[in-house]
Amino acid sequence: MPQNEKLDYVELPSSDLPSTKAFFEKAFGWTFVDYGPDYTSFSDQGLNGGFFHSDQCSSTSHGAALLVFFSDNLERTLAKVVDAGGTIVKPTFSFPGGRRFHFTEPCGSEFAVWSDSDAAD
Repeated sequence: MPQNEKLDYVELPSSDLPSTKAFFEKAFGWTFVDYGPDYTSFSDQGLNGGFFHSDQCSSTSHGAALLVFFSDNLERTLAKVVDAGGTIVKPTFSFPGGRRFHFTEPCGSEFAVWSDSDAAD
């Protein structure tokens, strides 16, 4: 049930919806519901959302918000991202409270993954 005045849904661009879907299915086990050729949605991933067809991508270098995943094993998640076709754009680094890395999915949209462990998992 949506909560009043809380974040509920996010929509992200993708220049190739089949490639984006294949990446998230392989890396994170997501499932999708298509709404025509230009939109697909996902749910039960911490925040529900969708991808819309666009020639642009979401990148912090262009001022876009960064969506960040949590992982209890950062190295395992990094390996899954790379195996699914993601590109590491900022290697794992430490920050107060943990470690994280940034990646792009095959269409260029940027995401990050963090862990609250400050040592290798």
